[in-house]
Amino acid sequence: MKGRRAAMALAVGVAAASSAAEWRTLFNGRDLDGWMASDKRPPSSGWTVADGALKLSGRGGYIWTRDTFGDFELELEYSTEGNSGVFFRTENPRDPVQTGIEVQIHTPGGPNRHSVGALYDLVAPSTNAARAGWNRLVLSARGLKIAVELNGVKIIEADLDRWTEAGCNPDGSRNKFKRPLKDFARRGHIGFQDHGATVRYRNVRIRPLD
Repeated sequence: MKGRRAAMALAVGVAAASSAAEWRTLFNGRDLDGWMASDKRPPSSGWTVADGALKLSGRGGYIWTRDTFGDFELELEYSTEGNSGVFFRTENPRDPVQTGIEVQIHTPGGPNRHSVGALYDLVAPSTNAARAGWNRLVLSARGLKIAVELNGVKIIEADLDRWTEAGCNPDGSRNKFKRPLKDFARRGHIGFQDHGATVRYRNVRIRPLD
């Protein structure tokens, strides 16, 4: 009997782990189901769906997942004519700059702490891995460990536990944050930034790891 119970418990544990590791589509390629504006209302008409991609033309404000995520792997493709960003673990969508972290989306350039692929104002990518047209971004968050891959190249590896002072990066350079990054929420919304540029996102999916 004990052996059977142990086997059943193991099976339940394996099933739970498998479920937690399943990929989930965040943007279905048809409509904005599951997304919201910063005030939790439906997204602005500036965000539309065209050819299976989520597109911002003109001004539409930031757009956010209604659900929140902690540890995860996020995959997406983007094409941009200028500045945008992927925010994650954002605690308050009304104040994304001070309650979330941004992976910079931009045209090819850099590398520096404000160029494409950077953890904005925090970590410069190791190289400029962006290209014209569509790019593939992979973002992983595991506890305080953050990694970014762009077009198959790992460009960011960061441990937020090293950010122990407000407004200061581990190398002594300044940043815009009023709290140490180690104290930021470990769960929050994922969002796309409106910085005035035309940008497209597609094939957006996430695998929760918690």
